[in-house]
Amino acid sequence: MIKFIAKSVLIVTSFIFTSSYSNSFSAVAKNNTSETNPPAIKTGADNYEKYLPLLKNKKIGIVTNQTGILSDKTHLVDFLLEKKIAVQTIFAPEHGFRGTADAGEHIVDGKDPKTGLSIISLYGDNKKPKPEQLAGIDIMIFDLQDVGARFYTYISSLHYVMEACAENNVPLIILDRPNPNGSIVDGPLLEKEFTSFVGMHPIPLLHGMTIGEYAQMVNGQKWLKNGAQCKLTVIPCVNYKRTMPYSLLVKPSPNLPNDQSINLYASLCLFEGTNVSMGRGTEKQFQIYGSPYLTKTNFSFTPKPNFGAKDPLYNGKECFGEDLTSYPKLTQLELKWLIKAYQNTSDKTKFFNAFFTKLAGTKKLQQQIESGVSEKDIRAGWKKDLEAFLIMRKPYLLY
Repeated sequence: MIKFIAKSVLIVTSFIFTSSYSNSFSAVAKNNTSETNPPAIKTGADNYEKYLPLLKNKKIGIVTNQTGILSDKTHLVDFLLEKKIAVQTIFAPEHGFRGTADAGEHIVDGKDPKTGLSIISLYGDNKKPKPEQLAGIDIMIFDLQDVGARFYTYISSLHYVMEACAENNVPLIILDRPNPNGSIVDGPLLEKEFTSFVGMHPIPLLHGMTIGEYAQMVNGQKWLKNGAQCKLTVIPCVNYKRTMPYSLLVKPSPNLPNDQSINLYASLCLFEGTNVSMGRGTEKQFQIYGSPYLTKTNFSFTPKPNFGAKDPLYNGKECFGEDLTSYPKLTQLELKWLIKAYQNTSDKTKFFNAFFTKLAGTKKLQQQIESGVSEKDIRAGWKKDLEAFLIMRKPYLLY
């Protein structure tokens, strides 16, 4: 097998982008200095003076979706076509190119009605680009907005794209974006026997890395098939530190409608492996939780089909639980709601399902909750693994 270049190429720029935004999903980022107007964060996509020269006279494939936009909300695909870049094919992750499909919904190949370009789905049976799908492509671009959770499948798509690029000698350029949960590293590490599309690497549930940093780690740790490494270039963000708050321009997926849902996502997504709803089929997805089997409270909701949930769990049934829409910003993975729900459910034998172990990446967490282990003691069990992970990831950090 041909060996590829292992060392990631970091392209650095000093250009400062200073505009700001006003809507609820605005890319506003403030640092911890006393500056009145600190420089705004500039994403890799907006760092185009650094990647456009690399694309000249090349045939390009792009892995992206609705999050692949510039600061003025121009989509990356439209921007590149405007710059006369020869875009050949769009590769779409879970939720599709326009980001409208339900979680887990089968995505089919097709054409983009605006540009006429072919769209190849990387979700379902075809998670990894095939050699014939990469034929004639000189460079692949990857531009997706991640949220920093191990089971958010955009990093799983990244793995397979990197692997395909390595095997077919296609260089990969990642346009980096901030991680809105970039200051949090927490949760149990994935155990190898529980590897799946919602957990592909031995990392904690919240990894605290940007997608560009993550790609460098996948390459450097030789996590691709047969230890392959792809020729990787990361176009970094400018004026970004992982401790900065960061608000997104658009929804990263249909059921993450705002900053609160993105911050609560990792903690509440564990409910996907239980009989508890986390608000799909409401306007407060991943900001509330409840079920018909929990103790009745003053708060309840009734899921109904809506955008992103055509047939939500407990469709039309009243669910009792908690409203977390005003809960203070999390700085760690929270288990207290999961533990509380388990303790209050009417039939504990029906609380967990088989998916929980895949999400947790270990059998231990379910066993600990069922045995009544305290959250403090559960968290203490992660400490050694988290310390080792922080050391392991350090060479791959850019910010």
